[in-house]
Amino acid sequence: MTPLSARWHRSIREIPEDHWTALVGEQAIPFYRWSWLDALERSGSVVPDQGWQPFHLALWRGDQPVAVAPLYLKGHSYGEFVFDQTFARLAADLGLRYYPKLLGMSPVSPVLGYRFHIREDEDVAQLTAVLLRAIDAFCEQSGILSCNFLYVDPEWRPFAEAAGCAPWLNQQSLWSRGDDQSFNDYLKGFNANQRRNIKRERKAVTQAGITVTPLTGDQLDLELLQTMHGFYEQHCARWGPWGSKYLEKSFFDLLADGQRDQVVLFSAHRGDPREPVAMSMCVHDGQQLWGRYWGSEEEIDCLHFEVCYYAPIEWAIGQGINSFDPGAGGSHKRRRGFVARPHASLHRWYQPQMDSLIRAWLPKVNGLMLEEIDAINAELPFKADAPSLGL
Repeated sequence: MTPLSARWHRSIREIPEDHWTALVGEQAIPFYRWSWLDALERSGSVVPDQGWQPFHLALWRGDQPVAVAPLYLKGHSYGEFVFDQTFARLAADLGLRYYPKLLGMSPVSPVLGYRFHIREDEDVAQLTAVLLRAIDAFCEQSGILSCNFLYVDPEWRPFAEAAGCAPWLNQQSLWSRGDDQSFNDYLKGFNANQRRNIKRERKAVTQAGITVTPLTGDQLDLELLQTMHGFYEQHCARWGPWGSKYLEKSFFDLLADGQRDQVVLFSAHRGDPREPVAMSMCVHDGQQLWGRYWGSEEEIDCLHFEVCYYAPIEWAIGQGINSFDPGAGGSHKRRRGFVARPHASLHRWYQPQMDSLIRAWLPKVNGLMLEEIDAINAELPFKADAPSLGL
């Protein structure tokens, strides 16, 4: 058998799209498809000048890749939504340089699903270990303190942990459709007080003369996605230096070329849906829906809840979509049908003292996170299945 060779790639374009797709799969979630990651690079959103150096690792047999790890060298921690200030402070206390760090995730997208993508006829455990050894060698030779995989696919996680990665638990919000066949079914799951509150919030939007229309696929074009970028840019600008504006305008332009079937825009309007006063953008794959961005040019009571939660949930139910991840942050999500669930990031540190200190700390902090999730879900104003809290 032809021996394996590990190669580092400073752009996804160094790995042909058909090779990438053969490894990641035709049904991969949108955020790991070649076209999505390429659009981030081509638009200038994920480039070294922005603190993201693409640095994908692939295992090749001759001219065929058999595994790939999507990776980035990071000069900061922005756009990750897993907040590692504790690690950065510890590194400073130990006199260590925290950046750059090696990172595995879909940039600026806090969505569950990171893994090493390995050809179906290969041994996942074996090639996971091979890739990790190559990562370890690179980090140790380059003086990089850590490698971090965020929002890890639960099915891949055991292979990475078996090869020495340490898990750190955080939480996300998730709505699950269950047996709901209509928005009224969704409402029936709430207690009487919150059911009345949701109806009141939706009525406030209607009384303001606003209609929300979902637009996707052939309904989308360059002009509409540029409008969405305008709302995104305006919303980020409202928060000043805390605005977290990561995506360039040309990224939205590129979505119009190749991703229209995976994008849903929820247009809040008084007449023509193409002339919105507010808009949110979601991404879907037919089974899952992810909330990403929104913006509004008017202050309208409860409009955020309608455009970012209720209208997407209603659309998801109608499309038979099973789950909706509304995005990072926001405790107000809990009262609107979203359950707190744990997600794991996996870590490797290349300085013995830091590695020892963090690995000793993680079991306690992970236990506290599970207790927090359990307490949050005990107070939900709706019926929900308890999430899996296992380590």
